[in-house]
Amino acid sequence: MSAEYDVIVVGAGHAGCEAALAAARMGCTCLLLTMNLDTVGHMPCNCSIGGPAKGHVVREIDALGGEMAFAADYAATHARMLNTSKGPAVQALRVQVDKRLYQAYMKRVLERQEHLHLKQATVEELLVEGGRVAGVRTRSGISYPAKAVVVTTGTFLRGLIHQGDVSYPAGRAGEAAAVNASESLRSLGFELVRLKTGTTARVDARTVDFSKLHEQRSDDEPLAFSFMHNRLPVERPLLSAWLTHTTEATHEVIRRNLHRSALYGGRIRGIGPRYCPSIEDKVVRFPNRERHGVFLEQEGWDTTELYVQGMSTSLPEEVQLEFLRTLPGLEEVEMMRPGYAIEYDAVVPTQLLPTLQAKAVAGLYFAGQVNGTSGYEEAAGQGLLAGINAALQVQGRNQLVLKRSESYIGVMVDDLVTKGVDEPYRLLTSRAEHRLLLRQDNADLRLTPIGRGVGLVTDDRWALFHVKQSLVRSELDRLAALVVRTDPATQAVLAQMGTAELAKPASLAELLRRPDLSYASLAALDPDRPDLPIQVRQTVEVEARYAGYIDRERTAAERCRRMEDARIPPDLDYSAVSALSREGREKLSRVRPVTLGQAARIPGVPPADISLLAVILDARRRELRRPSPSEPS
Repeated sequence: MSAEYDVIVVGAGHAGCEAALAAARMGCTCLLLTMNLDTVGHMPCNCSIGGPAKGHVVREIDALGGEMAFAADYAATHARMLNTSKGPAVQALRVQVDKRLYQAYMKRVLERQEHLHLKQATVEELLVEGGRVAGVRTRSGISYPAKAVVVTTGTFLRGLIHQGDVSYPAGRAGEAAAVNASESLRSLGFELVRLKTGTTARVDARTVDFSKLHEQRSDDEPLAFSFMHNRLPVERPLLSAWLTHTTEATHEVIRRNLHRSALYGGRIRGIGPRYCPSIEDKVVRFPNRERHGVFLEQEGWDTTELYVQGMSTSLPEEVQLEFLRTLPGLEEVEMMRPGYAIEYDAVVPTQLLPTLQAKAVAGLYFAGQVNGTSGYEEAAGQGLLAGINAALQVQGRNQLVLKRSESYIGVMVDDLVTKGVDEPYRLLTSRAEHRLLLRQDNADLRLTPIGRGVGLVTDDRWALFHVKQSLVRSELDRLAALVVRTDPATQAVLAQMGTAELAKPASLAELLRRPDLSYASLAALDPDRPDLPIQVRQTVEVEARYAGYIDRERTAAERCRRMEDARIPPDLDYSAVSALSREGREKLSRVRPVTLGQAARIPGVPPADISLLAVILDARRRELRRPSPSEPS
């Protein structure tokens, strides 16, 4: 029996790294256990971080004091802002990274973190005493006591890899699966679900004819993820990606070999991701599509491996090579690693509280793919929240629940614990009802005070936060106060900008609401404009341009917040409330929502039941406020 730790984190993927760093930085003694210390922070699938909703989460992790944004910035090989032709709510940064550099950076940060210990071991059993987690036991029989445990086992629980007719146990390619841990969870009463994900082949860049491909360069002035960086801290020139596409010959190879696919051959029972389908799925589900886009992304500065984005598959290795050679530019390509599908066990997330703590076992938290999600970013966001709450519980402080109206992490966690999963969950901007408030440019303004409150935001970050907050406010005030007259010189400048003349004097803030003008273009009418950092300029432009929409969104969010603040007593016996519908009683009893707002989002619970619950809660509040007979009235 080893010395007791405050927090033990099981697994050192993206969720585990964030959980361990958060707990240690908050002053807890933390042990991070992983099956292989050489794969800490490993990126087993694509080599990218960010994109719509996912990039928002990376910015939120950074704002709260997490590490993913720093790692992505330092390892970036390619960077682009996506959806720039669309509204600000869906614009998001996406970078490709050097996978080895990312992994080395994260391991170095973990090893240098005070209060954090790393050990290589396979956890096979959770130790529980009196309904509370007490630690873990490893395959070698060593027990590590702990006050809280965070499970971040990814795809390792009874992981099973499929390549055509070939199947073998593995957590990832080349790594052993964790078999007994699933049985430990089942013995504690947890319900597990079988899910499936996959990855694509990697090919040798030396065997690709790039003259047949469309090159995609990085942005001319690429942005950084971290609010602590004004630009990417990368010294080398950024790398390109290339676009090709499938052909009818590709689709014919796949159709001819569908019976050999592990997915369509019936050998996979797990449910796969809807929003990241295999190439077999694409060909079957979209038979009229003549071609599908395929990106070749460089996996690092010092490797010739290219990630073939969009070609995830469970077909046999020889079939993969055959269909890859039907892509323009890849006629003579050599495959360095084949793609594969993987099945694994996940915990049904409705068994968790919004803090990511298990309802049945106090002090036990789950984060990442083990909760039924997909993606590095979703895992890291959950890991950060679980690590924060594990530390808060050890310290006897109130748990942190992130609301849907204040973060994408809050949207994701609420979706998971309220609705559960019937396929690997992927975060999308469309899942957030208040997405105009949850932009990637203002994640620090939304969440840095919360990170400061739990103890993760450093003094340097806190000072930068206040500087940005002050600059944004003063610039918005200045734009609203600076009025442009209707003199001929001004009208001439407006004409050069391609916008209509002024009928009456207007402030720069009003002009910025014209769709054909931007903050940058208005510099011609604003000679005394201060030189502001790009992060400030972005937020100022969005806040000024969409001021009316943002105000309405904030009002709507405030209405929703009242329902979120209406807490439901944990001992409420739904089965005894006969006025509730049968379906409502069943689903409310299963999920045990924490608030009225969460209850309203449970699929299948009728609005009438929510109205009745509101009446019951109001009656309870009045009863609690009523003085007892022994008290003076």
